Amino acid sequence: MSDKQKLPTGWDEVRVRDVLAHYESQSEDDQAAEIEAALRADGTTLMAVPDELVGEVRALIARKRPA
Repeated sequence: MSDKQKLPTGWDEVRVRDVLAHYESQSEDDQAAEIEAALRADGTTLMAVPDELVGEVRALIARKRPA
């Protein structure tokens, strides 16, 4: 069995490291601002999903989102 993790289409190790570096270097104020911006984003709804349904919700979004 391989130790390599499967990455989403279009992602590579460099992109993963860049995203990690971005979030690990954020201040608490930057984190709060990002969350606030997400709450105000047009065309987006944030909601709580029961843990047991998360996989199904992700699959539904993946089917509806263009590649």
